Formats: sequence, C-alpha cells, structure tokens
Amino acid sequence: MIKFQHTLFALPFALAGMVLGAGGVPAAGTAFWVVVAMVGARSAAMAFNRIVDREIDARNPRTAGRPLPTGRLSLGFAWGFTLTAASGFIAAAAMLNPLCLALSPVALAVILGYSFTKRFTAASHFVLGLALGIAPLGGWLAARGSFAAPPLLLTAAVLSWTAGFDILYACQDIAFDRRERLFSIPARWGAARALRLAAGLHLLTVGLLAALAPIAGLGWIYAGGVAAIAALLLYEHSLVSPDDLRRLDVAFFRVNAWVSVIVLVAICADLAFPFRIAP
Repeated sequence: MIKFQHTLFALPFALAGMVLGAGGVPAAGTAFWVVVAMVGARSAAMAFNRIVDREIDARNPRTAGRPLPTGRLSLGFAWGFTLTAASGFIAAAAMLNPLCLALSPVALAVILGYSFTKRFTAASHFVLGLALGIAPLGGWLAARGSFAAPPLLLTAAVLSWTAGFDILYACQDIAFDRRERLFSIPARWGAARALRLAAGLHLLTVGLLAALAPIAGLGWIYAGGVAAIAALLLYEHSLVSPDDLRRLDVAFFRVNAWVSVIVLVAICADLAFPFRIAP
C-alpha cells in the first residue's frame, strides 16, 4: 500500500531545509525527529489517498491491483495505519519546537486534503506540489523555529517541480480520468499541451533553485548541483512524447528520485566546502 520510494521524493528536501536552517550540521535530536515527522507525514498521506481513492482505483486497470481494491489489506487496517502515522507526525512535531507543533494540523490538512482535489479541480497537481513543497519549510522551522526567505524559495521550487512531474504522470490516465469525470490538466487539455506545461514548470524549478544561491549564500558546488538537476529534467522530458508514454515510469520514479537527493547533497557539500561565487 505504501511505497517508501515516494517518501524519498520529499525527505531529502526536508533535510535540505533543516541543514540550511542550522547553517550546517543540525543537532542529532533535530535530525532524528525531522526524519520521524517526514516518514509519518508521507505515510499518512499515501495511506489516506489509498483509502479515499479505493473505489476509483478498483475501476482503473493501472491501479486495480493495489491492496485495498483487491482486499489484500482491510479498510480497518488502512485507517489504523493512517491514524498511527499521523499521530507519529504530530508527536515528532511536538518534540521539535512549539511552532512545528502548532503548524502540524495545517500540514496534515494540506497533505491529506490533496486526495480530494482531483474531484473538483485540475489544479490538483499544484496542491500535491504544495504538499511536498512544505517539506523544506518544515525542516527549516525544525532547525530555526522561524520563517525566512530561503525555505520559502525552496518550497516554491519543490512545488513547481512536483506539479510538473505529476502532470507528466497523469498523462497515462487521460482516458480514464475523462470517463470518470476526474480533473487533471492532461484530461482537460490533452497530452501535448500538458507536456509543454510540465516542461515550463520544470524550467521554472531550475530558475528558482538557481535564485536560492545568492539568498542562502550558496556557491559553486550548489550551482553545479543545479546544473545537474537541469540536465536530469531535460533527460526526463526526452523520455516521453504525446504519442509515446511507455517510458513514463522511468521518468517518474528514477529521474525524480535523484532530483531531491542532488539538492540535499549539493547544499551539504556547499556548506562544508564554501567556494563562493564572486559578486
């Protein structure tokens, strides 16, 4: 029911926000509870999505084999898992600082509320983007306990990146979404226009990541990481076309998992070896 690799899309961004907020190596306790919070939040979100979409999943040939539609897992188990994961997230937030605890219900509202959005708006891709985008902001707040520009810029970058790859992924369900009257950008505007919009969002992502460098005081190592991400996203879009979506899983799972890891590694390496860009 839960694919841990989906958590890998968001966890490195949370850790990147935490490292930026700490200005380097954070306290061990902070790092531990950030990881617990992220695993709890993403697990709750994915399990809740499976619960809400179980009847839709049963009618979709691509998802009909999931554990809830096939009965391999019970609805009661799924609800118990969701509530346990959400409770773990709130407990971890409480261990971090009062602001994280106060904002934890807001975060849950976003990540759980996403599951309903495709029933009434094609902007659901951007809500998912926000659900993942708040990860670096949460990491920053865990380390510093206050808002600032760098994590907000990183949140915007993650939002545009996530919305872009979710639009790509939704291209494989165009016929089904139209038949079920579900909302998505590919179902509304077709694969060709959806792919162009996804490419534009990923171009914006690279621009936002580049803009983070002067704001967060990052240098050449981070700039190299952004260049690598630009190359990866270009490769991702080269794998798919409106008439050929066969390699969509490669684009979605393999390429995107590397994006968040590169951001984290580039930020950590840049803070450890500060080769700054001359003004």
